[in-house]
Amino acid sequence: MLETGDSARDLVGFVLPETGGLVETADPARPYVLLDADGAVVAPVEAFLAELQACSRPATTIRSYGMDLLRWWRFLSGWGVAWDRATRVEARDFARWMRMAPKPTRVHWRRRSSDGGHPPPVSRPSAAVPNPVTGRAAPGRLYSASTQAHCETVLRSFYTFHLEEGTGPILNPFPTTRERRRRPIAAGRSTRQSAGGRYRPSVPRRLPRRIPDSRFNELFAALRYNRDRALLAFWVSNGARASELLTSRQRDPLPGEQLLGVVRKGTGEFQQLPSSPDSFVWLRLYQEEAWRAGAPRGADKPLWWTLRRPFRPLTYHAARAMLNRANALLGANWTLHDLRHTAAYRMARDPQLALTDVQWVLGHAHLTTTQIYVPAGQDEVVEAVRAHHERQSHQAQMPAVPAAGYRTESLNTLFGRNQ
Repeated sequence: MLETGDSARDLVGFVLPETGGLVETADPARPYVLLDADGAVVAPVEAFLAELQACSRPATTIRSYGMDLLRWWRFLSGWGVAWDRATRVEARDFARWMRMAPKPTRVHWRRRSSDGGHPPPVSRPSAAVPNPVTGRAAPGRLYSASTQAHCETVLRSFYTFHLEEGTGPILNPFPTTRERRRRPIAAGRSTRQSAGGRYRPSVPRRLPRRIPDSRFNELFAALRYNRDRALLAFWVSNGARASELLTSRQRDPLPGEQLLGVVRKGTGEFQQLPSSPDSFVWLRLYQEEAWRAGAPRGADKPLWWTLRRPFRPLTYHAARAMLNRANALLGANWTLHDLRHTAAYRMARDPQLALTDVQWVLGHAHLTTTQIYVPAGQDEVVEAVRAHHERQSHQAQMPAVPAAGYRTESLNTLFGRNQ
């Protein structure tokens, strides 16, 4: 098959086969493995994931890369193409398919079992309709541009790795973009620029979405348990990532110093974050209830537990389910990461708090990442523009004041205002 040839594949009607899978293991040297249709470990992917681990990538990143590789493996399996026989025709068709293919619907295991293992397809809302509470568009039927871009980056890196190792095809199916000549920056000199992968889509820049104070109060009031209130109070005050807060142990809260220790996601280092006083109040209320109910107690024990027996350490998915229950009451679609954005925005907009201090609290490697929280949020901009229009309307209704030296009675007579 020529790389420049036209593909005759029916990409519109193609259905991604549900073969293979990405499996989590108990082996710290292999946190995730990719299995093929026969249940065997895919060795090329295993070598690539080992390279990621050697480059200090966390397990969450390895899982994210593995899911993209699983999608690619299933695509090739559907067309009967081996991974090392893939050309730019397959890569181009894959990029085209991701732009038009609906995302697979995943059904909860309880619904699957209640429907005899064959539940009806789940319809996804249109991404063009924003949520009336949050203003965020719901996940649509198609893959988002960010998902497509991430997948292209992963696959290009995967084939680059095997090209350097000499274990893959001699040409990367996912090439870099064609170089474009820029204007000369000096006499006799010119530069070239590359914008990444050729099949990488343009990703719109999105501003971090925070929760306005009034909406946060509604969200907080929709929570039913002191544990959930303590979690939200910490997330919105210290800016920790959702997964980072769940790493705290019972020895880590220091109410007297208003510090809570967490393990950072990227570096894996332990860091004490300053938190609001009310978060420790809710934490103490939750601990008293949990200990009376029989939750494990000890300095080395996890700080956050499930509310029902058998008690288990609280996971990220359980915390997200807690937030989704509150969202269902409000008709909203807030996310756990919105709480981190809210905390970052509140700190960055405080003129008495240095931006470098905010960078340290958030754990950002670069100050430019922290600076995205400095501009006003969308709701503030909307309110400011509304106030501007109101001032303009009020000013237009005010009577004109005559200049000095002119009598008001004379001007009224001249312009017929007395008639």
